[in-house]
Amino acid sequence: MARLQKIMIGHGLLILLVAQLAGFALVFVLIGGIEVWPGTILSIPIYGTEAGWVRAHSGGTMNGILVVVIGLALPKIPLSDFMQKLTAWGFIYISWSFTGFYWFGNAAANRSLSMGDNPLGESDIYGVLGYVPGLISIVLIFVLLAVGAKNVLAAAKEET
Repeated sequence: MARLQKIMIGHGLLILLVAQLAGFALVFVLIGGIEVWPGTILSIPIYGTEAGWVRAHSGGTMNGILVVVIGLALPKIPLSDFMQKLTAWGFIYISWSFTGFYWFGNAAANRSLSMGDNPLGESDIYGVLGYVPGLISIVLIFVLLAVGAKNVLAAAKEET
C-alpha cells in the first residue's frame, strides 16, 4: 500500500504542476504575454479563453489535491488488494483525464462536452480527445467514491 500511496502522491503533484502551468496560460491570455520589465509585455500568444484557463487552473488544482488526499486516505479505506490498486490507478486516470479535458476543451469549439457538434460549437479532434477519456472517468469516479464511502462507513459502524 505504501508504494501505491507514493505513486498517487507523485501523480497528484505532477497534476498540480500542470495546473500551475495553466495559471501561466491564464496570465498570458489576460495581458497578452508576460511582463519582463514594468510596462513591457513580451507577447506570448496562447490558445483558449480566460474562462477556459481559469477552469484548467482551478480544476486541475482540485484534481491534483484529490489524488493526494485519496492517496493519503487509502490506508483508512478497507479494500481488497484488487480494489486498492483499482482505486489508486483509477483516481490517477480520472485526474489526468479531467486535466486533459480542461486543456483540450479550451482548444475545442465544442469545449469537449460531446463527441459531435453541440450548441457551443463544432466537434474536432481536440473535442474528442477531451471528451472520451473524461466520459470514462465520470462513471469511474462515482463507482470508486461509492465503494470507498460504503466500506469506510461499514467499518466505522463495526467499531461502535
